[in-house]
Amino acid sequence: MVDLSDLLTDLADESAQLDALVAPLPLTDWARPTPAPGWSIGHQIAHLAWTDHVALLAATDPEAFYATVTAAPDVTRLVDVGAEEFLVPPAELLARWRAGRTALADALAAVPAGGKLPWYGTRMSATSMATARIMETWAHGADVADALDVVRPDSDRLRHVAHLGVRTLGHGFAAHGREAPTAPVRVELVGPGGQAWSWGPADAADRVTGPARDFCLLVTQRRHRADLALVATGPVADEWLDVAQAFAGPPGDGRQPAGGIGVRA
Repeated sequence: MVDLSDLLTDLADESAQLDALVAPLPLTDWARPTPAPGWSIGHQIAHLAWTDHVALLAATDPEAFYATVTAAPDVTRLVDVGAEEFLVPPAELLARWRAGRTALADALAAVPAGGKLPWYGTRMSATSMATARIMETWAHGADVADALDVVRPDSDRLRHVAHLGVRTLGHGFAAHGREAPTAPVRVELVGPGGQAWSWGPADAADRVTGPARDFCLLVTQRRHRADLALVATGPVADEWLDVAQAFAGPPGDGRQPAGGIGVRA
């Protein structure tokens, strides 16, 4: 089991990497569009700041968290509205994001063992919330990097994103209105340093293999499977790669294929 303090360290490191990418940007670049339709680089950071804010409420004041949901005129637009509300000038936004993520880390560290935090359609442990924040930070960082046409170095923090992607297999099916499969799926990924990461029974008939980065891009819906070097063997694995979704809430629109190398075995 992953230690919460280690997760919080990795979350801080993932955030710092993205912070270092956006902090020096000139004002005009904050308005640069990202691959997420309608979202600029500023929107991406505002979204992270907003999500840290509501996660902090979940960890410290569940009633206030629930109030943000019940008071929303349209719960399907919570994410977009939150990003717009937190979209302020870059210097103010950076300060808010930095303070918010620090406060959230302190709050998660203080959650009693076994405690569960409310979230959208589920309840999460502090370790799960920290893992989800790593996933979100990495995924939105990918959009920022794409907008700036830069390549970020991969790290072993990808394992957290991949782990969440595996754990949310059933959620991906359910979010798309499909029955969650009962057949196990073996996932075998190659980490940034060539290390082997695996989940699921070794003798499972259904399996997904490929680079860890590609799997993470898929489950965060940052790339279409057709543009990734992932191999799906078996009907369950094949269908999963069409509906995979590591984040809470309704299914996203995903990304359109750019004409790539996906493989169906």
